[in-house]
Amino acid sequence: MAATVITITSGKGGVGKTTTTANLAVALAAGGQKVVCIDADIGLRNLDVVLGLENRIVYDIVDIVEGRCRLRQAMIRDKRLAELYLIPAAQTRDKSSVSPSDMVRVCDDLREEFDWIMIDSPAGIERGFRNAIAPADIVLVVTNPEVSAVRDADRIIGLIEAEEKGPAQLILNRVNPEMVRRGDMLAPEDVLELLAINLIGIIPEDEAVMVATNRGQPVALDGKSRAGKAFQNIARRLKGEEVAMDELEEKPDLLHRLSRVFRSGG
Repeated sequence: MAATVITITSGKGGVGKTTTTANLAVALAAGGQKVVCIDADIGLRNLDVVLGLENRIVYDIVDIVEGRCRLRQAMIRDKRLAELYLIPAAQTRDKSSVSPSDMVRVCDDLREEFDWIMIDSPAGIERGFRNAIAPADIVLVVTNPEVSAVRDADRIIGLIEAEEKGPAQLILNRVNPEMVRRGDMLAPEDVLELLAINLIGIIPEDEAVMVATNRGQPVALDGKSRAGKAFQNIARRLKGEEVAMDELEEKPDLLHRLSRVFRSGG
């Protein structure tokens, strides 16, 4: 069976898009799936750092597209999971070095060998975004529960639909239940009402994410981390499993004490 291509995108930097890509890839690979990550953020690559593979890069995706190496030569095998690979972005080129058709061709060449192809899209809506969503079967939008990030996500969702790549699915990142209870953070239900897309997972605020990211050890490998468990649950949902939204059920107030920050302009 051919691989499913998943593009992870966001409307602004700093919402954890690259960390999400890495952790979902790790969670899928740890579950026995064969996964390859493609860093489409040409000029600003970071996926290699989050995965702890920055010292092993020889070739990148632009080298593949321009014929300086074979596809297999650019693929870096993860040091922890035998079924996880990375194709890094070029750091000294710009996003015009790759076209949407190039991305489609690279993914088509990978589809028969892998179960999942995970594409880390650049933040924003420029050429790199269009490159990243061109081959996508599924698009995941990552946003934080803050007004500006949600507005950006709404714009991204509209573009995904315009490119006929929808419906997108939502990952809500860095949710702090105590702040939601106080009305200082948008509640998940408020975000869903504003964006009107399907929610596939909620990542709770967890300092273990930053610690793990700085060490190049994705938190999805940490069985004790709440965020790690949330990434694992999203990976299971992607595989078609019925997994309850434990992150919400553990904090019932999230379902009942709705924030009105967005509507009130606070």
